[in-house]
Amino acid sequence: MSAADSTPQLARQLARRLGIPGFVDVHTHFMPQNVLDKVWAYFDAVGPLTGVEWPITYREEEDRRVALLREFGVLAFTSMLYPHKAGMAPWLNAWAAGFAARTPDCLHTATLYPEPDATAYVGNAIDDGARVFKVHLQVGGFDPNEPLLDAGWGLLADAGTPIVVHCGSGPAPGKFTGPGPVGQLLARHPRLRLVVAHMGMPEYADFLDLAERYEGVHLDTTMAFTDFSERLAPFPAAELPRLRALGDRILLGSDFPNIPYPYVHQLHALERLGLGDDWLRRVLYENGAALFPQVSQRIHR
Repeated sequence: MSAADSTPQLARQLARRLGIPGFVDVHTHFMPQNVLDKVWAYFDAVGPLTGVEWPITYREEEDRRVALLREFGVLAFTSMLYPHKAGMAPWLNAWAAGFAARTPDCLHTATLYPEPDATAYVGNAIDDGARVFKVHLQVGGFDPNEPLLDAGWGLLADAGTPIVVHCGSGPAPGKFTGPGPVGQLLARHPRLRLVVAHMGMPEYADFLDLAERYEGVHLDTTMAFTDFSERLAPFPAAELPRLRALGDRILLGSDFPNIPYPYVHQLHALERLGLGDDWLRRVLYENGAALFPQVSQRIHR
């Protein structure tokens, strides 16, 4: 049995030890196959943003990838997808709505881009039941304070819809990454429920500052604390007390399937932080279930 094949059993063992029904993973990628093929080709070519070997551990067909998450004990996950140019977002949102309709444990995901019809399709996605949005400032290359997005942010704040945003400068800085642009956005829309992807890697401390300042700001663990990321952008040990104190604002994220190690490594990387089982229960299940109440409702039917 390979390391990747053994992870379902190991993941479920951890859930049983903690006394939780499973995991809520807010950062997993499902997208149209032609788009995913391009993402995988980028990693295969050791793209300029990564600069390191990045083997895709779970290069499987879509149905198999869904089945694997269920085998790991993941009770709810997302279809994180994002445009890199105008005109893509409505098409991606339509695909994601269809995927969520046929995959009940996937949280209906949507995205946006600064363009004239952004307000309209953001509103439509919310009305159609989108539970979470994904924004990638690095790949999209846009300022979140772009005026074309302002009304859309307002709709998302009013709806209380969580937005997973890649705004940290890892693995390489972009023109609009870092805490500055997002801090400006939050100053104008303080009620936004932003989920900072990758713990804001590598500007961990700065994004912890934002979480302490704005109660709607969460951080997801995607790739943080793993051996792979600790070599590139180690989390500062001095910040662990703040990480513990913000235990109700940290959410499990994995980047599945585009990870260069077995899924369970992310779980064990969080466990070995030594922040305690109560903290771990909140991060792996309770915080996600609180942010997305339909998860616990579905479990307890």
